[in-house]
Order: sequence, then structure tokens, then C-alpha cells
Amino acid sequence: MKSVLAVLTVVAGIIGIWYLACVPMNIKGVLDAAERAGTEVVPATARERRDASALGLVANNSFAISSTWSVDRPRLPAPHQVAVELWQTTVEKKITSKRSLIYHAQVTLSATLFGFALGTGLGILLAVGIVHSRVMDMSVMPWAIVSQTIPIIALAPMIIVVLYSIGVQGLLPKAIIAAYLSFFPVVVGMVKGLRSPDHMQLDLMRTYGATGGQVFWKLRLPSSMPYLFASLKIGIAASLVGAIVGELPTGAVAGLGARLLAGSYYGQTVQIWSALFGAAILAGLLVALLGLIERLLLRRMGVRT
Repeated sequence: MKSVLAVLTVVAGIIGIWYLACVPMNIKGVLDAAERAGTEVVPATARERRDASALGLVANNSFAISSTWSVDRPRLPAPHQVAVELWQTTVEKKITSKRSLIYHAQVTLSATLFGFALGTGLGILLAVGIVHSRVMDMSVMPWAIVSQTIPIIALAPMIIVVLYSIGVQGLLPKAIIAAYLSFFPVVVGMVKGLRSPDHMQLDLMRTYGATGGQVFWKLRLPSSMPYLFASLKIGIAASLVGAIVGELPTGAVAGLGARLLAGSYYGQTVQIWSALFGAAILAGLLVALLGLIERLLLRRMGVRT
């Protein structure tokens, strides 16, 4: 109960700060609109005008403040505006509608899962090679680290252009970008997990005459599972980011990235924020699903976490 109350308190604090931040961000548009309409929204007395000038916003006028939370095209949308937009684009729209956030989410999700599978498979294979080969450890691992220093926003257009030049487009380029972001956490976590058994455990396996394959399947792999799933949770979120970034240079018409682009083109900040929250919710669901799979698998394997 205390933990729930603590979480609700933090959420309430964030929402309160968010509402307060909307006032200075949107007040100029409200004042300009009121001036054009001939409505008086500035403080009446000289002292109030001095206070408002010192604060940088019209804090003494309830009409101006409340108006900053209902601007049609705000610089910073209020929480309830984002919530309404999410409701209207998920519950009130058919999934097949191109205005449905669920429709766009499933387009991005397909590239995310494909890229996540590619990145996970590559990461596990590299980790196994690094653990069992000192040559790979000394050669591949530094390059894997260096690869993550390249900004994905600069690399994504290059990947898109190169693949398009050889006739590859659609899902695969986005999946490759998603895989690029997800493979590194898997490599690092899997290497750490495969090396987690101590020398006493390894010596005991050798005493029993276990082969290298038996040591891997019966000791190293089960020991690496907690590390692997911790990395997978990071990797799935990174894959989602990669899939969204992969949609931006292509001018995609479907996907969460396309939703962000459309909102940016037409100044629909509420749409942008709802797409961002949609992506965050999708990432949370994917991480929660991996957590459920982790608990079931580790319980079945008898691995202690």
C-alpha cells in the first residue's frame, strides 16, 4: 500500500509540474489570441502589472491561466489534452483506420520485433564466440563498443539510402536499424552471464569429465539467463526507438514515426505527444511481456534470481 501511495504521489507531482509548465509555454499564444479578440486578460493595476512582468507570466488572471490548458495548438499540451487524444485515437477509432494510433503502433511493432529478433540472435552468437575465443574477445568486442558511438540519427539515413539503392525497402531497413540498437546490450549482458560461473563450478564440471558443450548447456547457459533477460528488456526498448527512427528519413505514411512526422509538419503538438506516450506504453508492454516470460522460463529451469 505504501509503495502504491508513493508511486501515485510521484505521478501527481509530475502532472502538477506539467500543468504549471504549460502556463509560461502557452501564455503568449493565449494573450495574442485574446488581444485579437479584444478580450482583456492582463492585470488591471500597476502593481499587478509589475508582478506579472517580474514573473514572466500572467499568474494573477485565472482566465489566462486556464486558457493555457486548452489551446488548440499549444507549444506544450496539457496532460488532459494528451489523454483525450490517446482515447480518441485508440478506443474511438477502428484499428484499420489510418487515424488510429493502434494501427500505426502495429506497423512500428512489426519492424521492432523483426529487428529485435535479428539483434538478439546476432548478439547471442557474438557473445558465445567472445566467451569461447580470446581472438574474438580481443577483436570483436572493441568494434562492438565503437559501433555504439555512432549517432543513430546520422546512421539511419545512410542505411536507408544504401539499401534503397539495391532495391531493398519497406520493413527490412527499419528492422536493421532496430537490430543495430538492440544487439549491443544483448552482447554485453550475455558475455557477463556466460562468464558468471565461478572457477569452483567450472572445476567441478571438469572433474565430472564434462565436455565443452556440456559445460555450456548445463552450466554457462542457465547461469546467463538472468543477465540475458535484463539485456533483452533494454534491447526491446532500443529496438522500438530504432524502428521509429528508421521511419523518419523515409517519409513513412504509417507507423509511430510517421505519426510524429505528420504532427510536426502540421504543428499538431497534441498528436506528437500522444504518439510519444503511445510509444512509451508499447515499450512498457513489451518489457512487461519479457518479464513474464523470464519468470516462467527461469522457474521451469530452476534458476535462482
